[in-house]
Amino acid sequence: MGEIRAKRWNFGANEVVERSSSQSIREYLYTLISNLDEGDARPVIALGHGDPSPFPSFSTDPSAVEAICDAVRSTKFNKYASASGIPVARKAVAEYLSRDLPYQISPDDVHITAGCVQAIEILISALANPGANILLPRPIYPMYDSRASFSQLEVRYFDLLPENGWDVDLDAVEALADDKTVAIVVVNPCNPCGNVFSRQHLQKIAETACKLGILLIADEVYDHYAFGEKPFVSLAEFAEIVPVVLLGSISKRWFVPGWRLGWMVTLDPHSIMKDSGFVQSLTNVINITTDAVTFIQGAIPDILENTKEEFFSSKLQKLRECAEICYEEVLKIPCFTCPTKPEGSMFTMVKLNLSLLEDISDDLDFCCKLAKEESLIILPGRAVGLKNWLRITFAVELDLLIEGFSRLRNFAQRHSKKQP
Repeated sequence: MGEIRAKRWNFGANEVVERSSSQSIREYLYTLISNLDEGDARPVIALGHGDPSPFPSFSTDPSAVEAICDAVRSTKFNKYASASGIPVARKAVAEYLSRDLPYQISPDDVHITAGCVQAIEILISALANPGANILLPRPIYPMYDSRASFSQLEVRYFDLLPENGWDVDLDAVEALADDKTVAIVVVNPCNPCGNVFSRQHLQKIAETACKLGILLIADEVYDHYAFGEKPFVSLAEFAEIVPVVLLGSISKRWFVPGWRLGWMVTLDPHSIMKDSGFVQSLTNVINITTDAVTFIQGAIPDILENTKEEFFSSKLQKLRECAEICYEEVLKIPCFTCPTKPEGSMFTMVKLNLSLLEDISDDLDFCCKLAKEESLIILPGRAVGLKNWLRITFAVELDLLIEGFSRLRNFAQRHSKKQP
């Protein structure tokens, strides 16, 4: 046994993987969970993870559940799917997305994926030519950072401006780009900031991407999650200006992230992506990845067609109520600053004023001690690219949200610097 252990083995830790995964949201949540006090009898309140599906107020529509059951019972979807998805699913998604557009999306341009995360993986892999770079917003959903790092695609960050309602700093975008820049990512409605971009600003983003000759990646997984004054506008409307790859899923709007059904749509009316060879590269990557589950794909036409508008409007109203309470409660805590009231998605970003706190060194320290002392989990801002900020999820039951902020106020008061 000693000889075997002493032998030199030719495998071990992969530094690229370690570096890529070390700062994921899951890793931060694991850290916070490890700080919970097992002796605290109070239930843990999780305001750090964007998954409201366990809560009764955010259960999915029964018609969607029936669609899944019908698809399984039919036994029509037990075989392998084609790489880009079964035809009925691609057609249904194309028709669903076209409802909000002045043109019809072709099913041939729709690729069904195992959630939006797989769409990100495929897209980043196809873009990662040697020496290339991609423009990501800061703050950002960190899967983009991780996959780019894993694929050795250089990341350059442009800021979302809190003083301007989290709009894109377009001057910074132009300054960052060069002839190796391949794409810019825009998340709308925004995770993690909770903002919704105006039509005018989206058009400026599209025009800037066209000027720079880069692909526009539109992450719209929170499509229609707009409950403020600005309506949701899809970047697909601007495909005549710049080639767009649209990412989406049913996970958020139907509250079923575990079903892992997403899509990636190439919007290329001038055949720029096709003529450059990028569409073929995308297809090649799709051909060497796994497929989305077939019975979920088989249920998609019924899910998209039969879910009543009342389901969406009632859930949006619930989110609006939660966002209002979240914003009002944040304003009551002196060490917090919230630049804007959340108007979309299920998150808001809050800035920490550490000068008003004692024995708190930074955002991670704040969140670790909060977990230990109050059994309350909030995500440190560094997890999404902003140190000494916090990302708060408000899509939970109202009583839990109110109790969570009660604990948060108690914690902040306990750690506030005492006045002389």
